[in-house]
Amino acid sequence: MHPLSTFISIDKSAKTPIFVQIANALTDQIRKGTMVSGAHLPGTRVLAVTLGVHRKTVIAAYDELMAQGWIETQTTKGTFVSRKLPEVKVDKLNHTGIQITNKPLEKAGFAFKKNQLLDVPALRGTHGLAFNDGFPDVRLAPWDEISRAYRSVVKQGYRKDLLFYSDISGEYSLRAALTDYLRESRGLRIGIENVLITRGSTMAIYLAAQSIVQSGDVVLVGDLSYGSGNLIFQNAGATLVKVPVDEQGIDVDAMARICEKTSVRLVYVTPHHHYPTTVTMPAERRLRLLQLAEKYHFCVLEDDYDYDFHYDCNPIMPLAGADTGGHVIYVGSLCKVLTPALRVGYAVAPTEVIAGMSQLRRLIDRQGDNLLEAALAMLFRDGAMMRHLKKAQKNYHHRRDVFCELMSSELGTFFEFTKPTGGMAVWARLDPAISLPDLSKKTSQKGLLIPDGISYGKHLNATRLGFASVNESEIERGIQILRGCLG
Repeated sequence: MHPLSTFISIDKSAKTPIFVQIANALTDQIRKGTMVSGAHLPGTRVLAVTLGVHRKTVIAAYDELMAQGWIETQTTKGTFVSRKLPEVKVDKLNHTGIQITNKPLEKAGFAFKKNQLLDVPALRGTHGLAFNDGFPDVRLAPWDEISRAYRSVVKQGYRKDLLFYSDISGEYSLRAALTDYLRESRGLRIGIENVLITRGSTMAIYLAAQSIVQSGDVVLVGDLSYGSGNLIFQNAGATLVKVPVDEQGIDVDAMARICEKTSVRLVYVTPHHHYPTTVTMPAERRLRLLQLAEKYHFCVLEDDYDYDFHYDCNPIMPLAGADTGGHVIYVGSLCKVLTPALRVGYAVAPTEVIAGMSQLRRLIDRQGDNLLEAALAMLFRDGAMMRHLKKAQKNYHHRRDVFCELMSSELGTFFEFTKPTGGMAVWARLDPAISLPDLSKKTSQKGLLIPDGISYGKHLNATRLGFASVNESEIERGIQILRGCLG
C-alpha cells in the first residue's frame, strides 16, 4: 500500500464525485506541507489499485489538480507536486504521531482585538411559550397577501430596477408608499426625498449615529433605555450621559440642566411608548424638548418602534410632526407590524441627512431587498397593510386586556405594573424579595420563557412581559406557570 493512501478517505455514498474527493485530499496535504514542492506522486495505476478505484478516476483527479496548478508532469519521469509552489511549514503532529486534520481555526494569524463592548447575547426567537420583550404574533401576518405580492413582483422580472442595483435610499415604490402612509397616519410633512428604507429600525439608528456622532460627542439617553441603541452610540465613540426617566418618560428639565453645562450632540428618545417602561411623553415635554433642540442645536433621534398599536385613545403625534427646524430624525419599522424576519425599517429626516445616511448605508449593504420592498409597497397600495393593521390592533388590544386582568387577579401580590395605553408589552416590577433571574430560570424549566431583566439593572428586579405574540389560551397557560413558580 502506498503511504499516500493513508491521507485519502473516500466516501462512495457522498454526493461529491470520487475524483473530486481524491483531488481535494491531495490538495489538502499540499497546503499543509505534508506533500512538499517537487514531491513525486504515485502513478495513476498504482494509486488506483491502492484506493480500490478505477484508474480513470485517478486520471480525472490528476487532471483536475494539474488544471488548478497543484501538480505538474515531466516526460518519462512522472507526476510531481508543482515546483512553483512555495514551501509550506508542516503541521504539528499530536501525541500519536498522526497529523491533526479538519480542526477549525480559532485564533487569527494577525492582530485582532475583540470588541468587548459588543460582546452581549443576541436575542433569538423561540417556538415555545414566551412572554417576550414585546414582539408581534407572526401567525397574524398576512402571509397569503405577502406571498401573492411577492410572486407578482417576481413576475415583473423584466423590470431591471428590481433585479439589478437600484436606489441606495431604497426601492422607490415603497418609499412612495411610506411617504403617503406617514403623512396620513403621523402628520409628517415630508416628500419621498425625506425617506430612507433600512433593514429594521436598528440599522436606521446605526446609520444616524455613524453619520452624526463623532468620538467624544455627548449623547443623552434615558437611565432606562434601549440597550442596542446605547451600544450603537458608544461604538460610534459617544460619551453617554443618562437622564432620569419617570412616569412621563425622559425628564426634559433634567436634560435642560445638562445642556446648560455640556455641549450635546444627540438625544435619543422613545416618546410614544418609552422603552422599556412603555409610558407616553406628554405634549408639554415634547414641545419643551423641541425648544431645547432649537436652542442648543442638537439632533433628536426619535425611535417610534410601535406607534401603530395604541388602544385607549388616539396616538400622540410624533415629535417629527411638530419639528420645524430640521432637528429630528424619525425612525420606525415594519418588523413590529408584520414579523421580525422581514427586515424593513425606515428613517425620516431632512433631505441632506437622508442623502448622507444613504451614502453610508451603501458601504455596508448597498441597498435593501428590492423584491421584498416592492411587494410590501403593493400591500400598502391594495389596502392589505391597512387591513392587517386593523386586525392586529384589535387582537393586541384584547390580549392586553386579558393579560393585565390575569396579572392583577393572579399575580397582583407579586408584580407591580401599570396597564399600558399601547404597545406590545407590560413593564412589571417583581417583589424585591423574589429574584427575577431565578424566577426566569424556573419558568423556563416549566415551558415559559420570560426576560430575566438583568439588562435593565439587577437592582430594578423588573422586566418587560410581552402579550402581543400569545393568544388568550396561551396567556392563561403562561400566567398559571408563573403563578405556580411563585408559590
